[in-house]
Amino acid sequence: MFDLPLPIQPSPRPMGPVLNGPTVAPDPSLPFALTRMHQTPAGLMSGTAAPVVVERFPTLVDAMQGAFEYAKDNGLEAAPQLLAILDCDQRLVLAGATSHGAVAWCHPVANALEARAVVTEAVQLRAQAGRAIDWHEPELAQRLRHRADLLDARLVDPLWRAFAARALQIAA
Repeated sequence: MFDLPLPIQPSPRPMGPVLNGPTVAPDPSLPFALTRMHQTPAGLMSGTAAPVVVERFPTLVDAMQGAFEYAKDNGLEAAPQLLAILDCDQRLVLAGATSHGAVAWCHPVANALEARAVVTEAVQLRAQAGRAIDWHEPELAQRLRHRADLLDARLVDPLWRAFAARALQIAA
C-alpha cells in the first residue's frame, strides 16, 4: 500500500510539530516526508487514496521523532492511523501505526521471499474482509483491513530495508 509511487498531496494545515512562531509550509527540498493516509470513502473505492504529507525532515531520525510528536499531539484517544516515511523519490522507508500517543513501527521484510509471503497474507485478509462485509460484520472487516494495512507497511523499498531494520534496532 505505502510502497506504490503515488502523488503526495500537501496537507491543508500543518499537523507536525509546531514551533513557537508563524506556520511554515513543509520544505519540499528536505528528503524525508512523514505522511498519513488520506482515506476518504471515494478515494478508497477508487484506489486513489494518496498519502498526505504531514511534515518534511532532513534525516530519518528527525522523521521518526516527528512521527512520535504527531502521535503525541493527536492524543491518547485518537483513532489509530498509519504513518509512513517516504524518501525524496517516494519510496517507503519506514511505516507504523499510531496508538495511544505512540508509534508502533512495522519491521521491514528482510527479502523478496518474505515480501511475497506478506503480500499473499494481506490479499487473503482483504478477501476475508470482503466476506465479512457480505456477512454484515463491518467491525470484523475493518479489523481485517487494518491487519492487512499493517502487513503492507512492512513492504519497505529494497533500497531501505537493511537501513530501516538497523534504525529500529538502534531505537529499541
